[in-house]
Amino acid sequence: MTTREHPAILNIPNILTMMRIAAIPLMALLLMSPSKANGFWAAAVFALASITDWLDGYLARRMGIVTVFGKFLDPIADKLIVMAALIMILPFGWVPAWMVLVILGREIIITGLRGIASSEGIVIQASDLGKFKTIFQIVAILGLLLHYDYNWLFGIEHVWFHVNMHNVGMFYLWIATILTVWSGMDYLVRFIRVIAR
Repeated sequence: MTTREHPAILNIPNILTMMRIAAIPLMALLLMSPSKANGFWAAAVFALASITDWLDGYLARRMGIVTVFGKFLDPIADKLIVMAALIMILPFGWVPAWMVLVILGREIIITGLRGIASSEGIVIQASDLGKFKTIFQIVAILGLLLHYDYNWLFGIEHVWFHVNMHNVGMFYLWIATILTVWSGMDYLVRFIRVIAR
């Protein structure tokens, strides 16, 4: 099914996007006082919001109801929830401040460049690097929100599997940070080439 610009703002994909934004205060509230339970529920809220990120785009294309409003709001919702999660855990020392600065700085710069390109009637498509960056950011933030040690019991031998979710989150955050810089530079180069042309 071919997608087309649709005039209706209140459709299912856009409602899902708005729900993702509405989830931010709930996640922030849970992270006001850090605990294993609050971290778990904050991670659950973030995970559900991340699923709607995929679902709203899929439904918009499937149902052929792509809207200008949705194309504008969807990337903003993505950036807002990532920024909110990283900023809320920053005071607890769960994430290095410089990494948060790099990630947030990249998002602000690229959003600005997209705005400039859009004002000139130019659309610069997101690259695969950007998509991988988003996936690793989501996995990293889930690990960082869970933060604490977890033990799982496996099999009839009663083997305990121990994992520190903070370390898992930091592992993926390093990859996400590298991809953040790489994809940002890639977009900047493509932006300069298109504008110069």
